[in-house]
Formats: sequence, structure tokens, C-alpha cells
Amino acid sequence: MSNLRDDAFWDTPLQEPLAPTRGKRSGRPATKTERLETRGRARALQALYAADLRDLTQIKRIAVTVFDDLSIDQAEREFASRLVATVAEHGTRLDAELAEVTANWRLDRLGAIERSVLRLAAAELARNETPVKVVLQEAVHLAERYGTERSARFVNGVLDAYARKLGRL
Repeated sequence: MSNLRDDAFWDTPLQEPLAPTRGKRSGRPATKTERLETRGRARALQALYAADLRDLTQIKRIAVTVFDDLSIDQAEREFASRLVATVAEHGTRLDAELAEVTANWRLDRLGAIERSVLRLAAAELARNETPVKVVLQEAVHLAERYGTERSARFVNGVLDAYARKLGRL
């Protein structure tokens, strides 16, 4: 029997899966801004997912814990925190609006990843700081990365309908 400790796994170097090495399908290196926003969305998604599984009323506290545990850099944390704060402040309204465009699906029947991605994208659309197509593309990417290909197609369809309902597409 080998001399492995239960925590040996945690002592190994971690590979960071959220840092893209290439730009968006262009073959050129990603810029710092792209990386910051993409990583910030992924961090916000992690916080929203954790809150969804625990207690959405404690979303800000849970986000702080997640961000502290991950030791994310300050700029990334600020970007993610703005998105989480938007969900915390307007989550009930965003959920109601999303529920209107999820044909034959109640939000509480969706998987936690899909629900969290939809909330994240709805919050970013509500902030109106990022082009709609970028928000949709990033949300689909997150759904595909953390969910499944079916998740990505579902998220794309819902967010397309949501953006049209808002008059943004």
C-alpha cells in the first residue's frame, strides 16, 4: 500500500482552467481585459452556484467566502462582485423576467448551473455595460464549460428570447 495521505491531492499544483490562452477564435493572445472579464464571470458564476445550493438570501456573504477561498485578484473580484451584487439586489425581478421566457420550464426545475448562468447573464444585461452579443456568447461558453452542450443550447435559446423581450436584440 502506498504512503498517500487523504490530503495529498490538495498538495499538488492546481491547473487554472479559467484563464484562456488565446483570443476569441482569432488565434491571437487574449488581452488583459478579455481575461479579466471572462474570469470575473466565471468567479461570479461560482459564487452564484454556491449560493443557489445553500441560501440565495446570503448571496453576498457566500460570494465573499468563495472569492476569499479562491484568492482571486482585486480587479477580477470587483468585476465579479458587481455582477453578484446586481443579482442580490434585483434577483427576484430578474428571476421573474427569466421565468417569462423559459417556455414550459420553471426556474426551480432547472439545474443549478443553468439557473446560475441565466441569472448571471440577466444581471449583466441589466447593468447595460457590455454588448448584448458578448453577454450571450460568454453565458453560452460558461454553460458549456460547467454544464453540458445541451445546457449551452438551452441557455442560448432562453437568453436570446430574454434579450429580445428587453428590446436589446
